[in-house]
Amino acid sequence: MRIRRVEAWPVAMPLLEPYTIAYETVSAVTNVFVRVETDRRLVGYGCAAPDLAVTGETSDGALREFRDVVDPALRGSDALRHTRLMERLRDPLQKSPSVLAAVDMALYDLLGKAASLPVWKLLGGFRDRIRTSVTIGILPPELTVERARHWTGQGFRSLKLKGGRDAAGDVERVLAVRAAVGEHVELRFDANQGFTVEQTLQFVEGARAAKLEIIEQPTPRGEPDLLGRVTQQVPLPIMADESLVTLRDAFRLARRDLADMVNIKLMKVGGIAEARQIAAVARAAELEVMVGCMDEAALAIAAGLHFALSRPNVLYADLDGHLDLQGDPSEGAVILRNGTLFPTALPGLGWEPKD
Repeated sequence: MRIRRVEAWPVAMPLLEPYTIAYETVSAVTNVFVRVETDRRLVGYGCAAPDLAVTGETSDGALREFRDVVDPALRGSDALRHTRLMERLRDPLQKSPSVLAAVDMALYDLLGKAASLPVWKLLGGFRDRIRTSVTIGILPPELTVERARHWTGQGFRSLKLKGGRDAAGDVERVLAVRAAVGEHVELRFDANQGFTVEQTLQFVEGARAAKLEIIEQPTPRGEPDLLGRVTQQVPLPIMADESLVTLRDAFRLARRDLADMVNIKLMKVGGIAEARQIAAVARAAELEVMVGCMDEAALAIAAGLHFALSRPNVLYADLDGHLDLQGDPSEGAVILRNGTLFPTALPGLGWEPKD
């Protein structure tokens, strides 16, 4: 089965409700969809979520990479030789991880369709569903509580609160949410690199009564020793997110005990295949794994879900990036029931365009 051509196109999607994190406010995103067509009428689909602050990419740059690098490199190649094709692209796309991730998705989608299997079974099939958290951006306490009640009313039992701009205000918000939702809802907190070590310690002490489950990336990614200091001093699990971009990052975090957990995002690391290697490093180091996401269409969320379902040490999911996107052409690529994500029954990544 040979690849005939690779096509990519941008999809701009406003958010139903803009959100704020430590370093930006987001009101709309552009994802880039990719279509890998073969001579056997099978077509694989993927989706890139370029983000200048996180992946170092723009949607215009991603489109150029698909046109100038991906299509010439893959055209005429055996579509089922996933590893060979990804290695061919690794060097020219080393600064374009979301483009790599989208190609990786499309090739896995083709493998699954050729085998008449969903990708999560093709890769191991450890579980068939996983609970996801849902994220609440930085809002005043009363609005934070309102959003928390909304999401728990929709069946979510895990909430992630964003912060990192004001430690004292963050304490107030997490305590207010805990009082509002009760003891049976998991609360996670993500500072998005906004704290110093001292601010993190103050926050953790002040928020003790909230019984937080995880503290995510409290300190700047460029100063890994600070993350390590927090990990050693805080009694809660500390998760590396922005500090984890490459397989080598995973090795360094593990070797130096700089974190208790890692957040693997396909867009940062370059797709499912690379995520599996990072998960193997984490397992060897006894680090727990969460699969996370950016502002991603449901097709990209499906890829993260299939990865999570395939590996035993992916214990947590934060796959909510599609929930507020308006005009997502891949809506329905995952199934959400009471805060739990399920794959569709279709082979591959479980989505086909309606047209």
